[in-house]
Amino acid sequence: MKVKTILVSQPEPKMENSPYSKLIDKEKVKVDFRPFIHVESVDAKDVRQQKIDLNNYTAIILTSRNAVDHFFRIAEEMRFKVPDSMKYFCQSEAVAYYLQKYVVYRKRKIYVGKRNFIEMVPLFKKYKGEKFLLPSSDALKPIVPEILDGIDIEWKRAVFYKTVISDLSDLRDVYYDILVFFSPSGIESLLQNFPDFEQKETRIAVFGNSTIDAATTAGLRIDIKAPTPETPSMTMALQKYIHTANKK
Repeated sequence: MKVKTILVSQPEPKMENSPYSKLIDKEKVKVDFRPFIHVESVDAKDVRQQKIDLNNYTAIILTSRNAVDHFFRIAEEMRFKVPDSMKYFCQSEAVAYYLQKYVVYRKRKIYVGKRNFIEMVPLFKKYKGEKFLLPSSDALKPIVPEILDGIDIEWKRAVFYKTVISDLSDLRDVYYDILVFFSPSGIESLLQNFPDFEQKETRIAVFGNSTIDAATTAGLRIDIKAPTPETPSMTMALQKYIHTANKK
């Protein structure tokens, strides 16, 4: 079946020439964006109940832009002046670049991984004398604490924000040819909003092994997977599938 409409379960990209814009122009498809989940703040009082004192830490592990935003929000709510000596361990260049929203980059001690969390292990080992704080959401990938527990460092997790399922009731009677998911939480949101969801001819596109596992466990048929060696991004995987489907 040909593809004409796609729903991406994320906010619309802010950049003008995003890969999705190119996909729309090249394949002549309609792409809508709608977050299936959203983030809500945990207030300073709740953080204190987790026995978190920001004065006790010398290094912050940042896995996402949300982690950056909420670390500095909590610091402000707690009236904690982040010292210039604080070290920042960022999972990717994108996270490190975003950190510039809050600190003068060249004047801070910032260490950057490549992309996957496990690739940060050599950095943690090099600075194992630090006291690490991991600001996270309530939904943390199990591999993260597994990796940190497996190396000889002092670290603590703090839940600074929560992942919440969005209300999608207005989409009940709206049909899309492809639904695109990037996290197990997105799959959970689909099933919680539409417990009677029947896939039928709807194609499901998923990014990442944990999302694939969630979709499979939910009994969904997966039609498009990323990343793969041939299609490392979701837009590339979509374009390959659409190009073939729409030629028929």
